[in-house]
Amino acid sequence: MTGEGAQPGRMRVLLEHVAQALVDDPAAVVVTEELDGDFTKLHLQVAEPDVGKVIGRGGRIAKAIRALLKVMATRDGTKVNLEID
Repeated sequence: MTGEGAQPGRMRVLLEHVAQALVDDPAAVVVTEELDGDFTKLHLQVAEPDVGKVIGRGGRIAKAIRALLKVMATRDGTKVNLEID
């Protein structure tokens, strides 16, 4: 894979969309993206009462979101890390 379809911000947009669908206060969802070569670091911030909804019981939802992002990163030939604040 050479990253032919790689577009800056695609993972950020997906993460915003998924997070906004999960929380009660979608306006409070903030996603920041740091690029470091072929490594992308995403920071997700949500309202305090919604943190549990994004993480899920036992971290299952957070793990599923990370899996989606990893698939996108692999297809683009990059690596990704998600931090939930």
